[in-house]
Amino acid sequence: MQPGAITNHIDVAQVALYIFWVLFIALIYYLQRESKREGYPLIAADGSGRLIEGFPFVPKPKTFLMPDGHRVHAPRTEAPETVNGVPTGNYPGAPFEPLGNPMLSGMGPGAWAQGRSDHPDLAWDDQLPKIVPLRAAPAFVLATEDPDLNGYDVVGLDGEIAGRVVDSWVDRSEVVIRYLEVELADTRRVLIPQHFMTIEAKRRMIRTTFITGAQFADVPVTQHPEQVTLLEEDKIQAYYAGGMLYATPGRAGPIL
Repeated sequence: MQPGAITNHIDVAQVALYIFWVLFIALIYYLQRESKREGYPLIAADGSGRLIEGFPFVPKPKTFLMPDGHRVHAPRTEAPETVNGVPTGNYPGAPFEPLGNPMLSGMGPGAWAQGRSDHPDLAWDDQLPKIVPLRAAPAFVLATEDPDLNGYDVVGLDGEIAGRVVDSWVDRSEVVIRYLEVELADTRRVLIPQHFMTIEAKRRMIRTTFITGAQFADVPVTQHPEQVTLLEEDKIQAYYAGGMLYATPGRAGPIL
């Protein structure tokens, strides 16, 4: 055989196809394995606590450097989630009945991610908390064509006045209002997400159909008066969402 004549005896196209198949299968294996860095191993639903990895197996831990400088390992050992409810039946997959205040139980429409970071989301440019009240963001002001909501009454689904608006919380990265800060009758301050309310400018009123006026007293509060953590955001959003099913007895029952 003359030098360089290997293509006369090997089907190069077929070899290239086989190499492609091998690399493609390796890519699928890699992606499937990497997808198990969060949420795995699974816990068996039979109550035995048995761990399920499946195929491919869970990868070895990898260290990720976050924008704020701290390091996160994945996969990692996480505390088991607590279920604040009891099963309604003695069989696998039975629905759970929340215990205590169902809007704070973390179940159903009011569920939140228990493993969520309890630190504020940070802006990409200055690594400072992204969502803050306007009083802590002097570079931001309300548009002149928009109403100043400070002083507006906040009314629940039952028409009861829960408090009044004292400030707006702005997302410094997206430049939008995320929350309104409401001062209740007992001077406590809670947040109401922008998408859970309706602005009635002519009546100088903020109305929500998700919770009653009295239920504002149980809205989860922030640890810091001018910051909200990712976990706190989850809990606040979940509380209002939970009101869709649990705010009144009639919402938990069938329509007919």
